[in-house]
Amino acid sequence: MSKVTLSILVLVFLPSFTTGENLTNVNRQKTWCVAKPSSDHATLAANIDYSCSQVDCRILQKGCPCFSPDNLINHASIAMNIYYQANGRNNWNCYFRNSGLIVMTDPSYSNCIYE
Repeated sequence: MSKVTLSILVLVFLPSFTTGENLTNVNRQKTWCVAKPSSDHATLAANIDYSCSQVDCRILQKGCPCFSPDNLINHASIAMNIYYQANGRNNWNCYFRNSGLIVMTDPSYSNCIYE
């Protein structure tokens, strides 16, 4: 193999062997944790109880921006996301017995801002 051919091969394949730059960029993308729509009420209630025992969930109180709509899946999603964000946005921080879903689209609405 000539030096010219070897140089071309190195130039063509070198970008494919970077040190994880693409993985780093994916990890930096903002993600949120929400409740799976298929989750049952008992699981959602347990997720709220657990999350709010670990993080501040006052944003869910009546009169606060994320209280409405006042339903279990909305409150669970917000509580689960607060927990997920506070604990480093790791996959396992959104597991919640397989009832959490990591999303890449901001679920914020009206005045309820998902951090």
